[in-house]
Amino acid sequence: MAHLSDRETDELLARLRDGDRSAEGELLTRHRPRLRRMITARLDERLASRIDPSDVVQDTMVRACRKLPEYLEGPGFPFYPWLRQIAWDRLVEIHRQHLQATKRTVSQEAPLQLSEASAMQLAQRLASIKTGPTKHLLRRELRARVRSLLAKLADGDREVLVLKHLEELSNSECAAVLGISVEAVKKRYVRALARVRTLMGDDASNQADQI
Repeated sequence: MAHLSDRETDELLARLRDGDRSAEGELLTRHRPRLRRMITARLDERLASRIDPSDVVQDTMVRACRKLPEYLEGPGFPFYPWLRQIAWDRLVEIHRQHLQATKRTVSQEAPLQLSEASAMQLAQRLASIKTGPTKHLLRRELRARVRSLLAKLADGDREVLVLKHLEELSNSECAAVLGISVEAVKKRYVRALARVRTLMGDDASNQADQI
């Protein structure tokens, strides 16, 4: 299901402010797929046997229902990024609780690591960005190469690629999540793609030098 447009979200929020409680269920339910996609991408694979992403989504919805009246009084944040932050906070709690023994550091400021499957999915999507030096590479090789190159990006550059390509956030939503302007999001995204292309080209050139 396609996620709600800003206009549709605003209409549902307006109905809620007018006392139409049925709009609450519609608003939250239609954002469930987006939340599940984000949670699945960020949930540590070591927790796969213990934590169901659907349960995290449900926890998020319960918390959102409690906090929604306060949000409606004066939202200073777009709705979906607000809802996503609640899910993010819950994920941080889960990682701290279940991975505490490993002393893994998880903070609300630093991006949660992508799962292995999500990292590969991002690499696959970016691998479709063709440039001259990579046209001869097999698709499987290219996916693996891009996945390796993603680790070389600055955290902010990698995160904007995740938000755009995996979570499918709009520029305005990315701006709210990252705490920067829409123009800064656009510049960071272009820079990140250029960096990926450059690394891909350099990597291909290095391989050619070794032949």
